[in-house]
Amino acid sequence: MSEATTTSPDTQAGETRQFQAETRKLLDLMIHSLYSHKEIFLRELISNASDALDRLRFESLREDGPEVGEDPLEIHVEADPHARTLTVSDNGIGMSRQEVIDNIGTIARSGSQELVQSLKKGEAEETLLQLIGQFGVGFYSAFMAADRVELVTRRAGEETGTRWESEGAGEYTVSDAEPEHRGTTITLHLKPADEEAGIDDFTDEFVLKRVIKRYSDFVTYPIVLKTEHEEVERDENGVPKDPEVKKRVVEESTVNSRVPVWTKPESEVTDEEYAEFYKHIAHDWNDPMEHVTLRAEGRFEYQALLFIPSQAPYDLFYVGFEPGLQLYVKRVMIMERCEALLPRYLRFLKGVVESPDLPLNVSREILQSDRLIRAIKKGLVKKVLDRLAEMKNAEPESYRTFWDQFGRAIKEGIGEDFDNKDKLTELLLFESSNDEEQMTTLADYVSRMKDGQKEIFYLTGESREQVAASPHLEAFRAKGVEVLYLVDPVDELLVQYLTEYDGKRLKSAGKGEIDLADEEEKEERKKELEEKEEQFKGLMERLQKELDEHVKHVRLSGRLTSSPACLVGAEHDYSPQLEKLLQKGKGGGPKQRRILELNPEHPAVAKMREHFESDPDSLPVADYAHLLFGYACLAEGSELPEAARFNQAVATLMEKTL
Repeated sequence: MSEATTTSPDTQAGETRQFQAETRKLLDLMIHSLYSHKEIFLRELISNASDALDRLRFESLREDGPEVGEDPLEIHVEADPHARTLTVSDNGIGMSRQEVIDNIGTIARSGSQELVQSLKKGEAEETLLQLIGQFGVGFYSAFMAADRVELVTRRAGEETGTRWESEGAGEYTVSDAEPEHRGTTITLHLKPADEEAGIDDFTDEFVLKRVIKRYSDFVTYPIVLKTEHEEVERDENGVPKDPEVKKRVVEESTVNSRVPVWTKPESEVTDEEYAEFYKHIAHDWNDPMEHVTLRAEGRFEYQALLFIPSQAPYDLFYVGFEPGLQLYVKRVMIMERCEALLPRYLRFLKGVVESPDLPLNVSREILQSDRLIRAIKKGLVKKVLDRLAEMKNAEPESYRTFWDQFGRAIKEGIGEDFDNKDKLTELLLFESSNDEEQMTTLADYVSRMKDGQKEIFYLTGESREQVAASPHLEAFRAKGVEVLYLVDPVDELLVQYLTEYDGKRLKSAGKGEIDLADEEEKEERKKELEEKEEQFKGLMERLQKELDEHVKHVRLSGRLTSSPACLVGAEHDYSPQLEKLLQKGKGGGPKQRRILELNPEHPAVAKMREHFESDPDSLPVADYAHLLFGYACLAEGSELPEAARFNQAVATLMEKTL
């Protein structure tokens, strides 16, 4: 990627090489712009060390390959607060001088990637390919936290080593070295900690442990952190000998847990282990409600461990909620929140997904292949929905608990995920007039439908109490027809996409004309209604004139039995709740005129007609019109558009009747 120019070629012991102009630009981009978090450099260095250890094991399998030896394969991290240095070392395959020039001297070129390409030509078995890293080097990310970087390496099987040094500017120096053992040691001369620039104190033990646990907790090899501190020397009883005299204490500890739970067979993991892992990744004090495991093999591989929390986060239904699963490649966390792995309506899920087949860019933060991600997403969604269906059928109480917490999110999926719309529809639960305690599915509703009933009736509102008290349901109660109570805000959008089920159309009890009579009754009611319409024609025309600003039509009702009036919408009008939601948005929403239905059998309406027919001028039609309209608004839970006018009508009526 860059042609190096030697400025002091007199010996092989030391030479300084210049980066080409385009390479310097790329280096500057990597240091200042490519990574979103400066701490990621440690993940990159540890991942490279893990790749080197993998490669040593792989090459040792060859007949003429290097020996692994008796020393355990490890990654060591050591900080020196006084010298402001951080060292990452491994006893892996190491590099020759030429490999240093080719792989470290050229940005974004990876030795392991080169090996993968050669192996794909048939030099080794497919299974051994899984040992090799599939990323770019990521080495230069070290300059985000360091002013100068030194690398000392010796390839396994060679006697001498190589030293590489650079300040990340325009040049680097390569010279001979004599390290004690094979492998690579990288020493970072750290920049000062700068909170505004996002540079932590990477000599701090707790900072290093946090970063390693966050990104590299499941790296296969032990990550040994060496730290030192001063403490007062104590006697056998723990009493300080001399508070003024302190001794230097050096400690080594393995930081990473190494064995990821999601790689184990489910039969080998206890519920307690799953719960502990969930709390670790979700930062939740509670145990999860349910876990789902998935392992896919074939053209590409991935495995996943997902959790359903026991409680919905307080901000689950806010725009600012940050969903996403943790994405791992070769046990290295690449993205802490990968939103592309799940649809928005399953945002409550927590968990991890690991795949060795994902191609990533050099920063490992931006996925380059949407096809594989879409395939993983499809598999995860299918597995989760199948598990929820199993819960609903076999564990109804557990599913009801799930629904109370996350049912609103599942409803969102009806309008988002058309491929799984049928599966999601079967998962829906609704409150209904059939039972005050138990919720119902659409399938159960259909099984209880009356003979000849062709529609599934529902009514939207802000609460069960409000909907149950609506005058729109009077005729349904009289006929014993069940009505679904849709009381979630998302239900207004749900019914826009879920228009039928099992061949039955979903119909709002608050829209259009409702006639629940059988065929014989319909003929009789039709004749009665024609007669009453003629009787009420004059009064309805006068009421229409008074309320024309608020209603588009006044007519007699077929849905009221005990209330004097109600407001209904046309078939394609917004419901009052949806209209209210739209008006809360930016710029407000449309203001609708609805239909005022009168109950001709109600005593108040009947007496109004009698007074109007005997002496139209003596009846305060304007006051009664606003009283009826206000009554209808309050009965359905809507706000009065003219509260002052309604209050005036009430006061006038009280004055005349008292």
